[in-house]
Amino acid sequence: MSTRRNLFLIGPMGAGKSTVGRRLARHLDLRFVDLDQMIETETGSSIALLFEIEGEAAFRQREAAALARATELEGIVLATGGGSVLDPSSQQLLRQRGLVIYLEAPVELQLERLSRDRSRPLLQAADRSQRLQNLAQTRNPIYRSLADLTIAADRSGPGSTARRTLAALHRHLQNHDASQEPAA
Repeated sequence: MSTRRNLFLIGPMGAGKSTVGRRLARHLDLRFVDLDQMIETETGSSIALLFEIEGEAAFRQREAAALARATELEGIVLATGGGSVLDPSSQQLLRQRGLVIYLEAPVELQLERLSRDRSRPLLQAADRSQRLQNLAQTRNPIYRSLADLTIAADRSGPGSTARRTLAALHRHLQNHDASQEPAA
């Protein structure tokens, strides 16, 4: 790995950040941290209940504080929440404290993967497809701007996505190391 010993996975819900993140951490012998699980453990409450009780704005503040704590750790693969990139200070921390990997997933794939999931507060909408399209329109440009690497999530599954991520990471680090060598 490079001097930045953390990998931060960003992307929309249903992209596979947690599943792929666990595989990457295992393969790279790093610790896996799921930001949503971290928040749930700290609060003793589900994300859905926090959204319901506190509202989205208060939840985003809590999420930004948790992200700040998580990014201070060393040697982790962090699966972020889909909206954790909305806070400008969180964006800065992600850029500074690790390598950012965007798992890009089309809305159709998200709908497929989330079809039975009723726990996500932002999907409590009559038209889930429209909701995901609206979120993508707002968030995808942020994901792209933060990403050191972009990996397409697809129907091949998390194992394939993890393998492609590892290969892209290896190439990225080789190119980075080569660019850091002093000229002869």
